[in-house]
Amino acid sequence: MVQTINLLLNKKRAYLLIFLLGASLFWGCTSSVIDSNVKVSERKWTYRNHIVNSFEIKDNTKPYNIYFKLRHTADYKYSNIFILAHFKDGKNMVTKRYQFKLAKNDGEWLGSGSGNIFSYVLPMQTNYRFSKNGKFSVEIEQNMRDNPLVEVVDLGILVEESK
Repeated sequence: MVQTINLLLNKKRAYLLIFLLGASLFWGCTSSVIDSNVKVSERKWTYRNHIVNSFEIKDNTKPYNIYFKLRHTADYKYSNIFILAHFKDGKNMVTKRYQFKLAKNDGEWLGSGSGNIFSYVLPMQTNYRFSKNGKFSVEIEQNMRDNPLVEVVDLGILVEESK
């Protein structure tokens, strides 16, 4: 009986050790520099409500991907969205206008859905190489005709190392 118990305990320890080793491989694999979400008050995104995200690049020899994250309800009335993105590296700023398609021609949402909410991770820059190490920021503002733009749940930025 004691031998059986010892054998079972040793198996549990071996399984636990294998699990911990496997999990530690994934813990070290996070390549996100920043992954933010900002809730939009009352689901109304106004022109004045800019989303600002600051981050630090420690290795500018690697390429990075910069994404705009968006969640809206099924009551969002457009099939696209226009935004202005202001990329800042301290003293320099570059502004780019983006249009992202959010729905097919038949009205079916392209984002992943969970109930009444649809989520998107939309590329702004891929394989981008920062000119130097240091602090950067991305400021996002809505650039649609409606002010406020209704049924926008939250917004964010994802900056990660390119794979």
